[in-house]
Amino acid sequence: MKTRAEAGAEAGAETRTGPEREAGHAPAAGHGPEPEPAPRRRRRARGPRRRPFGLRTRLVLAFLLVAAVGCGTTAALTYRAARNAILEQTQDTAVSAFREQVENMRTSLPPEAETLKSHVLLIARQGKPRPWRVYAEYGTLRVSSTDRPTSSVITPELRARANASVATPHGSFQRVVKNGTPYLTMAVPALFHAFAKEDAAQHTGLVYYAVLELDEEEANIEAMVAAARDGALPALAVALIPALLAARGVLRPVRELRLAAHNMGRGRLDTRIQAKGSDELSDLARTFNESAAALERSVAELRRAEARARRFASDVSHELRTPLAGMLAVTEVLDEDADSGTLDSDTARAVRLISAETGRLAVLVEDLMEISRFDARAAELHTDEVDAADCVRKTLQNRHWTDPAAVVQDLVPGIRARLDPRRFDVVVANLVGNALRHGGAPVTVRVYEAEDHFVTEVSDRGPGIHPDVLPHVFDRFYKADPARTRSAGSGLGLAITLENVRLHGGTVEAANDPGGGAVFTVRIPL
Repeated sequence: MKTRAEAGAEAGAETRTGPEREAGHAPAAGHGPEPEPAPRRRRRARGPRRRPFGLRTRLVLAFLLVAAVGCGTTAALTYRAARNAILEQTQDTAVSAFREQVENMRTSLPPEAETLKSHVLLIARQGKPRPWRVYAEYGTLRVSSTDRPTSSVITPELRARANASVATPHGSFQRVVKNGTPYLTMAVPALFHAFAKEDAAQHTGLVYYAVLELDEEEANIEAMVAAARDGALPALAVALIPALLAARGVLRPVRELRLAAHNMGRGRLDTRIQAKGSDELSDLARTFNESAAALERSVAELRRAEARARRFASDVSHELRTPLAGMLAVTEVLDEDADSGTLDSDTARAVRLISAETGRLAVLVEDLMEISRFDARAAELHTDEVDAADCVRKTLQNRHWTDPAAVVQDLVPGIRARLDPRRFDVVVANLVGNALRHGGAPVTVRVYEAEDHFVTEVSDRGPGIHPDVLPHVFDRFYKADPARTRSAGSGLGLAITLENVRLHGGTVEAANDPGGGAVFTVRIPL
């Protein structure tokens, strides 16, 4: 009986032996759905340990990262689309051609081996886009266009699809990877119509299989991947140029802001930044300019107020100096009368009190005038090469601080230094007098040489200085105890000491001795 083999629409499935397997069905028109590319697992490379980077480096890296992600995403999408297009074109061409040849094949049932052999050879030679390996199966009969009757590439799943096509006779296909080689396998059953072509097709039991190697398509895909990979590095290198330009544009106002802040820190409060555009950096520049202008006005007002206060103190001290001179002369006469006994005891006591307070007021006026000269930068230094130990010794002798029980002298002789004897005398006198008033006896005065400086050290055996007070001991009119409204000195002695030491190019420090008491250390370069 002559039958006409007919093929229905294909239901395709792609299968991979090994770790990957894909399945799909081709519609009757010969076009299957887009096969999904197999997922690929990537191992994360262990990168170098993170290190701090500058803002420019971070901006460039961020730009390159975005470019790399964009290139990678575009390459992945392009690869997927191109791979599907290449495989689908080959698949559709092969499946359509194979189905058409099986449909046009006339086979007698039951088929003879020689006839079936000639049929599969004919189909194999006419394979598109290149020759196939064709196999035919009918019951236990196995025929092929090769020297092997069956193929290990044809999977049991494909056979089951082909043999289970009684109800819906459709051809099937699979993409299979075996031993690293990709294959396209197709199965089309031979069908016949009982009476007319319009009648339902019946399965004859004869199934044709075709196997097509996809090595050329895979080679084209690999070449495309290699080209994309080779083009990625030049693309990133090209992206580096706009990255550097963008980083430069972003960092320019940042550099200007840093320079402006540095200038303001050095006292140039008139520093301003040129604000361009309307972005965030421009807003920051305008905010900086507004803050700088407000700070400049505040500092200028503070300086004017400070100048007025200094001028007031200087003017008052100068105005008080003349009447104080007359008051001191009168108090000296009254002191003589009180000492001679010409005044009664109450009057003598009042005279001595007035004399003491007038003397304290005179000291305060002199200290105010001295500190005013420092503020006005009018203090002058008249230096001479002297023996430092002799200067300290004369200061102690002039003030009658020679009692060993009160003042201990540890003076290394022969240290020659350029000093202003008058100002250095004030330094030593203020430190020793302060130690005698507020510390405990004995007060030790040491003079020695340390490297390229000579050191004057004054220490006492008192309770020391409270840690909260130490940072303020050289402040003007500073009082450790706010409740104490009156002191023996003017409150400017240590401040004047600090200014005199600075005028010599030296330093003065206050600290507490671990053994007890306060220690003041003056270092002046030789």
